[in-house]
Amino acid sequence: MAPKPKTLWYCTACGNESPKWMGQCPACKEWNTMVEAPAAPKSAAAAAPALGGGERRPQKLTEVTMGSEERVSLGVGEVDRILGGGLVRGSLVLIGGEPGIGKSTLSLQIPLCCPSLKVLYATGEESARQVKMRSDRLGGDPSNCHIFCETLVENIIDEALRLQPDLVIVDSVQTMSTAAAESTPGSVSTVKEVASALLRFAKQSGIAVILIGHITKDGFIAGPKILEHIVDVVLQFEGENRGAYRILRGIKNRFGSTSEIAVFEMTGTGLKEVANPSEMLIPMHGEALSGTAVCATLDGTRPLLFEVQALVSSAVYATAQRSATGFDARRLNMLLAVLEKRAGFKLAQKDVFLNMAGGLKVTDPACDLAVIASVLSSNFDYPIPPDCCFAAEVGLSGEIRPVAQTERRIAEAARLGFKRIYISDFSPRTPHPEGIRVVRVADVPALVKALFRA
Repeated sequence: MAPKPKTLWYCTACGNESPKWMGQCPACKEWNTMVEAPAAPKSAAAAAPALGGGERRPQKLTEVTMGSEERVSLGVGEVDRILGGGLVRGSLVLIGGEPGIGKSTLSLQIPLCCPSLKVLYATGEESARQVKMRSDRLGGDPSNCHIFCETLVENIIDEALRLQPDLVIVDSVQTMSTAAAESTPGSVSTVKEVASALLRFAKQSGIAVILIGHITKDGFIAGPKILEHIVDVVLQFEGENRGAYRILRGIKNRFGSTSEIAVFEMTGTGLKEVANPSEMLIPMHGEALSGTAVCATLDGTRPLLFEVQALVSSAVYATAQRSATGFDARRLNMLLAVLEKRAGFKLAQKDVFLNMAGGLKVTDPACDLAVIASVLSSNFDYPIPPDCCFAAEVGLSGEIRPVAQTERRIAEAARLGFKRIYISDFSPRTPHPEGIRVVRVADVPALVKALFRA
């Protein structure tokens, strides 16, 4: 009788292994994340060569030779910028996003827009004819793009070593299998082994690899959390599938700055770069409307101006509703409590709905002042002048706090034609461009007097 194959329990959140099921993972403390999968053979892990391909020996840090990272342009300017100036040779990049948001479109646009790059496009989701149909729709020069329909990662690596391309694209990592893991494609152990094999291949050969990854219903990249730790760069698509605009956000980058974003517009011929995203996010209506305010935020190093929309109405049910799209609902509740406690506005019996225009997800505290201004504008039914914008944080005591790089926000507002910007009275007093008036406010009552005075 053949021995029963050994199985282990893996945490889908962090990849931690356990010989038995546990309700809570002892490593990341998440509940109900353990799944059973066949154990990977130890021989495969033991036979894995060193990442650098050289001799396994320790060396002094002073003996390590330094050189500038060699980067290659991908032909898409916004992607090059978010990567820090181009793709580093031998790096492993993970691109995640919802189905249909544009992951495969962007990955195919790279070889079509840059025919000087020799690209091996390995797909486990589509046939060669399907990729050809999409290539014809996108346009460009496909002469140097090699399509390989394969799901076994060892075969992909062998073909890449034979072809010696500049870039390998794997679509997607959840469809790949490996001889080092007996479990099905997409399982925790298989995804981990596939990513590890591609990482060793990239570091030893100096060939960059781009992985396409699925996400879960909660918006996180599917598979073990160790997948994001293994790769060098993590890029994630955001935005509504039904909308035209997509945001590619840099979550992790070992060769550049993080929290950078690139904005694309989905068209019939693929993703089109949006060089100035502020112009698409500022108000799209002719006359001033109540409940809208423009926020000057900073996403990474890029200043963005976008519209904050609020609707305040009498509560229909006994409990007032609080709804926020693209903004932390708990922070909205905090700001409403500050308005009631520090400024005397009774909003407890009113429904408050908040929306960030353009499908943005905002975490910058500089949005606080615009949220309060839009809520008060809707509550008073008094429109804010369309040439005003806001950039400041609101504290629990009602004080208006300064935010980082205020001068960059002011410069972007002036460039787009805004005449006034409301900031904290405690912000550094630096010179600002002509044509825009900087209004400094110290607390919420001072904002109300400056904004809604007769």
